[in-house]
Amino acid sequence: MQRQLLRYVMVGVGSNVILYLAYLLLTGFGLGHKTSMTLLYAVGILQTFLLNRQWTFGHQGDIRSAFIRYVVIYLLGYLVNFSGLYIFVDVLGFAHQLIQGVMIIIVAVLLFVLQRLWVFDKHNERPGYMSKQDTP
Repeated sequence: MQRQLLRYVMVGVGSNVILYLAYLLLTGFGLGHKTSMTLLYAVGILQTFLLNRQWTFGHQGDIRSAFIRYVVIYLLGYLVNFSGLYIFVDVLGFAHQLIQGVMIIIVAVLLFVLQRLWVFDKHNERPGYMSKQDTP
């Protein structure tokens, strides 16, 4: 688990630094904070799926079902992120730059746990599907 966590952190830090800088750039040009987060969130899903599947978790199972589970947890993460921005920025008046930075960490922890336990867990493959690890 420590190796997976380290690799997940490396993928996540690299990805999130790039995406956060893009977020600041987009909001600096006047795009709304929730719109910017939404656009970059979609980019992040695609950007990290292959890296996390292959390098972080070494998943050999069905890529389609894993991607569907990945999208599901990222939608959950999106709702958590969007809600955090709405509550802490729109309602309570905190700076969006600070709140988005905090939300990145909260969502990252949530997504790691869900990827490890559900998305890339070989026990969640379709019935009758044999991964490379399971073949004789």
